[in-house]
Amino acid sequence: MAIHYKSIKGSFIDLVPLFILFFITFNGNSVLELKYFTININYILIYYWVLRKPDTMSYGYIFISGIITDVILGLPIGITSLALLFVAATAAYVRVVTVKVSLVADWISFIPALLVGNFIYFIVLYYSNNTVDILYMFQNSIFTFIFYPILWLPFTIISKLMKS
Repeated sequence: MAIHYKSIKGSFIDLVPLFILFFITFNGNSVLELKYFTININYILIYYWVLRKPDTMSYGYIFISGIITDVILGLPIGITSLALLFVAATAAYVRVVTVKVSLVADWISFIPALLVGNFIYFIVLYYSNNTVDILYMFQNSIFTFIFYPILWLPFTIISKLMKS
């Protein structure tokens, strides 16, 4: 009985990142909007989990999450998926070239992922004749970058709880 409980508990903890991803997706807004600033939680979530535990969050889940976000927000289909997949690809590249895991290395390597993801998002929205607020995107990028270490700690704790 105890063996079954441990396997069920371990399987549930392994799915926590996907639950968070789809909770944010179905919430209809991947951006945490506070009074004075916004934070793109999806970028942080995808970057961390593709970087540290790629088995947990596959590219298929990321793509489906982006498509659902586009449908809910009324954006052209594929914009968010493309941006999220570029963030995931950057994280996969950093995972290959990283020697030692540390918060500072992850945080610094998050800059190109954030820039590439937002650049793709901006270019596709711009050429599809949607309105783009550059100042909003810049503020979102800055505060997403600042907020990364705050989420790095709980994600690391969840990662250590996962079965190897």
